[in-house]
Amino acid sequence: MATNIEIKARVADPAALERAVATLGASGPEILVQEDTFFATPRGRLKLRLLAPDRGELILYSRAQGRDPRPSDYTLAPTADPGALLRILAATLPVLGVVRKTRRLYLAGQTRIHLDEVEGLGSFMELEVVLRESQTATDGAAIARDFMQRLGIARADLLDRTYFELLQERAVG
Repeated sequence: MATNIEIKARVADPAALERAVATLGASGPEILVQEDTFFATPRGRLKLRLLAPDRGELILYSRAQGRDPRPSDYTLAPTADPGALLRILAATLPVLGVVRKTRRLYLAGQTRIHLDEVEGLGSFMELEVVLRESQTATDGAAIARDFMQRLGIARADLLDRTYFELLQERAVG
């Protein structure tokens, strides 16, 4: 499994955040329209990400809840036939729900900066510091905190749950 260090935050002013990202010299944006279908599993989280009719990724990941930068261990399996994979998975595992978003992806060194518009929720940002083999989670958390400071992300803006969990809470509430 690979590991990255992640944070997720609410964004009140997406245009201002995008201007701040531009000051970092990051490459991008790459616009990604994503549909994530989540499945019930005994361990971790499993989702099939549809990127196009002929492109998707099966993603298994686990990460602790919390607001601070935290490790996320993951395995990706690309697929050229996400529709068929979705049918197989849905026939064998309970489908928990779907998250749809448009993502503006920027790359700044080893950090992926996502500016997300999540259907039914609003504007968010996510940082993923992809750890190098020689780096520790502490190293990655320091990089994430530096980006938070440079982008004006306050700890109060950070989320302690996933988009999927936020959508579930909204449906129940």
